[in-house]
Amino acid sequence: MKTINDFNFKDKRALIRVDFNVPLTNEFEVADKSRIEGAKPSIIKVLEDGGSAILMSHLGRPEGKEEKYSLKHIVNAVSDVLGVKVKFVEDCVGKEAEKAASEIHPGEILLLENLRYYPEEKKGDDEFAEKLSKLGDIYINDAFGTAHRAHASTTVVAKYFEDKAMGLLLQKEIESLDKVLNSTEKPVTAVLGGAKVSSKITVIENILPKVDHLIIGGGMAFTFAKAQGGSIGESLVENDLQELALDILIKAEAQNVKVHLPVDSVVTQEFDNDAETKIEAINAISEGWMGLDAGPQSREIFAKVIAESKIILWNGPLGVFEMDTFSKGTIALGEEIAKATEQGAFSLVGGGDSVSAAKQFGFDKKVSYVSTGGGAMLEMLEGKSLPGIDALK
Repeated sequence: MKTINDFNFKDKRALIRVDFNVPLTNEFEVADKSRIEGAKPSIIKVLEDGGSAILMSHLGRPEGKEEKYSLKHIVNAVSDVLGVKVKFVEDCVGKEAEKAASEIHPGEILLLENLRYYPEEKKGDDEFAEKLSKLGDIYINDAFGTAHRAHASTTVVAKYFEDKAMGLLLQKEIESLDKVLNSTEKPVTAVLGGAKVSSKITVIENILPKVDHLIIGGGMAFTFAKAQGGSIGESLVENDLQELALDILIKAEAQNVKVHLPVDSVVTQEFDNDAETKIEAINAISEGWMGLDAGPQSREIFAKVIAESKIILWNGPLGVFEMDTFSKGTIALGEEIAKATEQGAFSLVGGGDSVSAAKQFGFDKKVSYVSTGGGAMLEMLEGKSLPGIDALK
C-alpha cells in the first residue's frame, strides 16, 4: 500500500475520505474535535505540497436529507482546527459538487455534504462511487473508523483511481495495531473489559497466540466466575457461554498465556451511584447483590501485571465507570497503564467505552496511542481484513 508520503500533491486535488462523524450539542456545536484533529496532518501535507483537499465524510445516521445531520454545522470547527477557511458545498455528487471541486485552488479545502444523504453510500453503489471519483485526482482514505465498511466512499471509489494512498491517521492506526499483534517485545498484555464475552470471543481467540497475559474484567468476568462454580448473585452473566469461557481458559493454558480474572468485586443491590456497596469475593457474591466494579484485591493483581508489561492493549472498562462509585477499577487500571507508558511501555487504547473512559479521566494524553475506530479496531483484532484497507492495495 502507498502512503500519502509517496506522493507530491502539487496542483493535484486530493479526494480524502475523513471520519468527521463527530458528536454535536443541541446547538449544533462540535462537542469533541479529536476526529477532526486526527485528520489534520494528512490534510496539511496536501496543502503544503501545493495541492487542494476535498473532504468527504458521513455524519450520524440520517433518514434522507435531514438538516440536523448536515455537515455545514461543522464547517467552522473544521476551519478552526485546520487553521484554513473551509469552503462547503451542499451536495457530495452531481453538477454542484463537480463545479465546486473544479473551481478549488491549491491551498484550499472543500467540504462535501453528508455522504449518507444518499442510500447508495452504504450500499457500496458503483455508480455513486464513480460520481465521487470525478471530484479528485488522487484518492486518500484516512477514515479508520469506517475502514471495516464496504461503502462507496471507503472502498468502491478506490477502484476508479490510479493513484491512491492511506492517510497518516490510517497508517498510524495500522502500525499501532501491528505493534501489539506482532510484537517482538515481551511481555504483551491485553486487557479486555466491557459487558459481554459474546462480543469479544473472536478477539480473545485471535490474540491468544500473540499475548503473554490476558486480563479479563468488567461484566465479562462474571460468566467466567460462574463457569468455574462461583456464586455471582444478580451479576451480569451469559449462561450459554459458560462452557466457552472454560474452553478459553484451557486454550490459554495450552498456549502459556496467563489469564488474570478479578478475585473480588464492588457489589450493590441497586444500579445506582448512591446505592450501598460492599466488597465481596467474585465467586461468593450474596443473593440479591450484583458486582459493578473490580475490587481492591483485583486492582492490585492487575497493577502488578501491567507494571511488568512492555506492550499493553486496553479494550473495555473494568466496571460501570459512568457512575463515580463504580469507576475506581477503571481509573486504577488507567493510572497503571499511564505509569507503564511513562516507563517505556507501548500502550494502545481502543474501543468505544475504553476511549470514553480514557478521555473522561485524562488518560488519553498519557498512553501511547488512542484508536479512532471502535468497530474497525475490533475487526482487526479478530484477524479480519478490512475492505477500506484492502481497496488501497
